[in-house]
Amino acid sequence: MNDAGKRTSVTPEWVDIAANQSRLSFGLAVTELADRDDSIVAVAADTLDLIGLRTLMERHPERLIDVGIAEQNAMGVASGLATTGMHPYLCGYAPFITARSMEQLRNDVDYANQRVVIGAACSGISLAVSGGTHHAVEDIALMRSLPNMTVIVVADAHQGYHATLATRDHDGPVYIRLGGRAIETPATPVDADYEIGRADVLREGRDVTVIACGCMVPEAVSAAETLEEQGLDVRVINMHTIKPLDRDAVLAAAAETGGIVTAEEHHLTGGLGGAVAELLAEEYPTRMRFVGMPAEYAIVGPTDKVRDRYGMSARHVVAACRSLAG
Repeated sequence: MNDAGKRTSVTPEWVDIAANQSRLSFGLAVTELADRDDSIVAVAADTLDLIGLRTLMERHPERLIDVGIAEQNAMGVASGLATTGMHPYLCGYAPFITARSMEQLRNDVDYANQRVVIGAACSGISLAVSGGTHHAVEDIALMRSLPNMTVIVVADAHQGYHATLATRDHDGPVYIRLGGRAIETPATPVDADYEIGRADVLREGRDVTVIACGCMVPEAVSAAETLEEQGLDVRVINMHTIKPLDRDAVLAAAAETGGIVTAEEHHLTGGLGGAVAELLAEEYPTRMRFVGMPAEYAIVGPTDKVRDRYGMSARHVVAACRSLAG
């Protein structure tokens, strides 16, 4: 198992500033990229503080454009900048940067295969107290359906930082799903290598595999530890890239363990579970269980309580694994 608390001999400054929030580590990484590369430009949709872009604004004011609460406009601006050779990083709230600007996202960015990186903060139901209008539980399905889009769902702030840096040389549009204002439990090492499209096996196991993404990764690790005490050997995979999916990791898990549980903070339609099931249905039919948001709009309340109500917690992963194990 990876040591999520591992740190280099000298803790990088960004670790403490990010404070275990991937939305902030994304902004810090964009700032670092801007320091290195004059083509990097940030486009904010009233998200300077949400993404932590004040330092970038101070260092490179000519390369930060804040369009305000106008996500459709932000998408068009980012696409236009990309056509000039700039590399825009578009910073927005996940529920608005996807659903509100879907036409521009599809036609201006994905159809044109523009080199635009979309940092989508407050994904899933991390804004639970704000109600269904502010929840993003269909965004993975929307982004995964776009032919040219790469879809990344980071597990924690550490991965948010490294995934963002990895997009510097990526050709084509990228969607990075980030957390909200709540503290995110570290699930990956501070200095872990990151490769787009290559899943991380956090824990080996032979009885069942949990394939998780985002905030459900630490829940999956916790579930595996509980199940180990009950005599069940569980493999845990952090599937941080939903598209392209790591086919080899999924097929190996199907062949080597007794079944697969997927866990995500997203509707059960069209997300990680759907991507894994589509692959296995064609290549290696396997017994599965799905942990995620049912097909309804969530109630309003504290995020952790809302997640638990809808079955997105370690105890629900435990139940799904035990169901497969018999």
